[in-house]
Amino acid sequence: LSCIRVIRVIRGQLKMSSPLHKELRALITQPGPAALGPAARPGTLAQADLNRALDELFRRHGSPAKAELIRALLLLWHDHHDASHVISQSIENPDGSLVHGILHRREPDYSNAKYWFRRVGQHPCFAELSKLAAPLLAADAKLSAQLLTGGAWDASAFVDAVEVAASKPAMDAPHPLLRALQQAETEAALDYFLT
Repeated sequence: LSCIRVIRVIRGQLKMSSPLHKELRALITQPGPAALGPAARPGTLAQADLNRALDELFRRHGSPAKAELIRALLLLWHDHHDASHVISQSIENPDGSLVHGILHRREPDYSNAKYWFRRVGQHPCFAELSKLAAPLLAADAKLSAQLLTGGAWDASAFVDAVEVAASKPAMDAPHPLLRALQQAETEAALDYFLT
């Protein structure tokens, strides 16, 4: 299966527990998988438009407890690195460190990303991410063994895989797979932030 087809299958298996959850997920799926690096993509929302959309969603559905983490995550997904960084670096707990680590991996500042992922430890969303990643990695046993050590997601190994891939053209393998995994990571984090 292609990475895009697997992502669609996975999305179908995920719990859509509330209208807010569905609408926030739609903000992730709109532009398609983000680049591994800082490159902006067509189809992302402008920062002001995204903030307005989030404010409206939180007004209509009630602001979730982790609204600012969700904002930081979605700002990053829509390629607004600086705005995401301001929020994530001010949240001094494993959740903030998770978004901060993802941000620095995309920057790319790989050693700094690993620092933040060490501060995260074994984040609760990694269990769901492992489940999402397994079907994506089914066709690449070597990468699967690297990223799913003993069945558990290894965020530091993902940083290493992205760093190796960054030295190759964006159309080469495993770019599409790593981008799909990055989307699964964002979706797993969003799901956790909404619990």
